[in-house]
Amino acid sequence: MKKISIITPSFNQGQFIEQTIDSVLSQNYNNLEYIIIDGGSKDNSVEIIKKYQKYLHYWVSEKDNGQSDAINKGLKLATGDIFNWLNSDDYYEPSTFKKINEYFTPDDVLVVSGRNNILKDNLIVRISSGLYLYNSLEKTIGNAKIDQPGTFFRKDAIDKMGLLNPSLHFIMDREWWIRYLLLFGLNGIKKVDDVFVNFRIHNNSKTNSFQDDFVKEALNLYYSIASIYNVPEASKFEKYFKISLIPEFIKLPNISTDLLQKSLHYFWLHQGNISYAHDDYKTAALFLSLINVEFLQKEDAQLYFSLKNRIKFLPPFLKKLINRIR
Repeated sequence: MKKISIITPSFNQGQFIEQTIDSVLSQNYNNLEYIIIDGGSKDNSVEIIKKYQKYLHYWVSEKDNGQSDAINKGLKLATGDIFNWLNSDDYYEPSTFKKINEYFTPDDVLVVSGRNNILKDNLIVRISSGLYLYNSLEKTIGNAKIDQPGTFFRKDAIDKMGLLNPSLHFIMDREWWIRYLLLFGLNGIKKVDDVFVNFRIHNNSKTNSFQDDFVKEALNLYYSIASIYNVPEASKFEKYFKISLIPEFIKLPNISTDLLQKSLHYFWLHQGNISYAHDDYKTAALFLSLINVEFLQKEDAQLYFSLKNRIKFLPPFLKKLINRIR
């Protein structure tokens, strides 16, 4: 039985954290290392944590520099074969650890990723599609969508990836995942259909309240990749967006410039597609204008031209009308 290390970063989530803790401990997994890093909560979080402290490998409540810093504190203490973090407003499905232990076979499996129930007002509104894997590495990096709560890493991979970037507060999991992809490519990944986690959306959750911050950090991330790895596309970021380099950015050795260049064009295509879906034609057109279609695969070039034509010939009001009819 493999040792599983789980870290819960917490701050003022007293209304949820007991369910989170119970979902970890009630797995009844005999080789569990559970660590809670609380950021100095002022509500009843610490009182709840103390109720369970004899079952915890370690816990602390002290001021930190945000979620990434808290997770890193736990990572430095973690000794398990398998690792993930669970936020203090989410909770695991029963038997998750048993399944994870089985899925991390054979030993060359470095990542196991399942799906999440998305909850709103304690009701399941949808089930996530899980980790996004495409038919090319550059496309996977360009989107880099990771269902973090349901994605578990082997410690051997994490030792090479390094800690989370503490300056990131919204897409630290995405940057971490890109590091994995640059190091290991699409190898060692096992995607499964099992639902592992219940992911809660509420008024105070980052996912629900800070969408603009997610987009801003994503632009800074991909600009930093372009700039720090000396990819020519960095100048386009500087010309068209208000961006800045991410502090403490980890540059990996021997990374292909060609791979990074193609990945950036896929990032622009993905962002253009999202902007179009939200009827933001101006931003969509800007992202599409940056793309060199020669860097895209045939089917993605077709999407590129389709988006350009729809922006040109299908005004937003007509698009909305067609969507309502559908």
